Amino acid sequence: MSDALLIGISARIYHPIAPVIDLGGIFNKTLHYLEQSVAHWVLQPHVLALMIPPVEREGLLQPGQVSLADYAERLDGLVLQGGTDIAPESYGETPLAPDWAGDRVRDRYEIGLFEAFVAQGKPVIGICRGCQLINVALGGTLYQDIPTQLPSAIAHRDDERYDHQFHEVSLVPGSRLAALYPSITHAEINSIHHQGIKALALELDVEALAVPDGLIEAVRWRGPSYLFGMQWHPEFMAQRQFHPNQLDGGPILAEFLDAARARRR
Repeated sequence: MSDALLIGISARIYHPIAPVIDLGGIFNKTLHYLEQSVAHWVLQPHVLALMIPPVEREGLLQPGQVSLADYAERLDGLVLQGGTDIAPESYGETPLAPDWAGDRVRDRYEIGLFEAFVAQGKPVIGICRGCQLINVALGGTLYQDIPTQLPSAIAHRDDERYDHQFHEVSLVPGSRLAALYPSITHAEINSIHHQGIKALALELDVEALAVPDGLIEAVRWRGPSYLFGMQWHPEFMAQRQFHPNQLDGGPILAEFLDAARARRR
């Protein structure tokens, strides 16, 4: 495995707050963690997955010792995994409700990661929150809460159904995503989000849309390196067959890993 691709995955962050913090022990500590299904989706023959911990200047490290750019230099690609909301302050707004405040600390960390990998010309792929993060990092904005701000939209999140919540998506004709699925124009994808892309960043193209509300479900950068974001979770769909028409995430992963191999060469 000495020639294995090294794919970095951004960390989720647990912040100790009440009432969970009252349990004591590890719940009093800030935790950086990785969703198992994301790691297993990325892991392939000759592909290794590594979680990239946030590098915080308020921590034990001194400035200049380690940076996110060091990871971008050594690793072959980046996966921005899903998780908590993006803070409205990250795209120039204030929260419309306390529950939508998001995680500004994680935003700063992942935007820094994103910029470091793009600067190195390394491929980046975003899942759910990661797709939204790509849009925000390039200057776009989000709906803070789809049901509130876009009441005509279909249900994009059901807490009881969670990853069993599916809806139809259409692939934009002529897009690179559509080219990965030459015989498919519409498919089923899971939907576990209450935020979504509102104003699209100028450097991005839309590659998939929700049916029937037209909410943006996949984006791709027009820049010189690979940069793709999808609003759904292919790692959950890879575990078992929910719907006969669900979109297979294999071609998307293969394209991302091919881009990583090409960049290494």
